This record gives sequence, C-alpha cells and structure tokens, in this order.
Amino acid sequence: MLEPVNNAIFSLFYLPNLYYFKQFLAYKHHHILIEKQEHFPKQTFRNRAEIYSPNGILNLSIPVTRSNGNHTVYKDIKICNDTNWQHIHWKTITSCYRNSAYFEFYEDDFVPFYQKKYIHLFDYNVDLFTQILKSLKLTINFSFTNVYAATYNQPDFRNIILAKNTQNFVAKPYFQVFDDREGFKGNLSIIDLLFNQGPQALSFLL
Repeated sequence: MLEPVNNAIFSLFYLPNLYYFKQFLAYKHHHILIEKQEHFPKQTFRNRAEIYSPNGILNLSIPVTRSNGNHTVYKDIKICNDTNWQHIHWKTITSCYRNSAYFEFYEDDFVPFYQKKYIHLFDYNVDLFTQILKSLKLTINFSFTNVYAATYNQPDFRNIILAKNTQNFVAKPYFQVFDDREGFKGNLSIIDLLFNQGPQALSFLL
C-alpha cells in the first residue's frame, strides 16, 4: 500500500527535546506522517529523554526488549516492565521539578503515564506525545506509516534527535530550577519547558 503524500515525516521519541518540537511546529498547519515501521535503531532517543537535575543533565531511559534483535520494528518493541521504571522515572521527575512554577499545574496530566502499564513503546509514546500536544494547546493532524520507506520526497525528520543535528541549536533562554548551579540548558525535554513556563511554553518554541 502506498503512503499518502505528506508534508513531513517524523519518528516518535520519549518526551522529545525542544529542537524536535521546533521542527515539528514548522509543519503544524499541515499533515504529518509518523514513522511506525522502521527498525528500532541503537542508542536512540525513542526511549530516552534528558531533564535538568541538581547535578546537571540527567538521562531517563525506558527499558525495552527487541524480539528480533536489531531487526525489530519500532511498533513491535516491547517495554520491559520487570523493573519498576515508571516509579523511578516519576520519582526523578518529581524530585527535579517539584519546585518549578507549573509542575503542580500539569502533574495530574502526566502521572497516569507512570502508573498505567503499557506493553509496546510505540503505543506509550503516541499517548504521551498526544498529551504533550494537549498541554501545549496544539492541534496537529498526523497519521502513521503502513510500510517502511528508506527515503521520502518530503522533509525527513526521523533521526532529528541526534547530536550532529542539534549541536548548533540554541533555544530562547527561560528560567530553570537549577540554572543558578550550571547555567541554562537549552535543549532538554519538553517537560522542562512546560514545568518551568507553563502556558507560555508555546511562545518560547515559536
């Protein structure tokens, strides 16, 4: 089945960073295609995010299992729930952002994602991403790939969160809880911006 003509294609990441959202918003008035059929890449941000802790940048990583090794399709990647990673992630997020201006404003919206058990990473990321768009008060139309294509005629942002792609990105500075310790960190997870700036978050991205 052929994919429809779209304006851009993206992959889904866990709590994506600001650079991702800057590019995503550039196509907010168009239809976006979300990659579902790609092989799950190594060392990816699809199950990893960066937040600001008292000790600097901290990685949050969702444990996953690959049924077919490196050939496992993204939609088939399963979350490993043998450890209580959700409790650890939410406890860490709470510890880092409980003193931010808007954490309590969004807390009830995000806590369910650290309580409900998900089987597949893709489903988890879709639901969490949908909540992020809602928190940003954004309505963006998107659909999912039915087959994998190595190249597209439209802009391809499937590997947008890579060091080589983000090293020159400078976000507009905003107040962060721990910026008095290590200064402003300009390309963290979207929740850093949301919890610190609340309803003003979208204006920083635009």
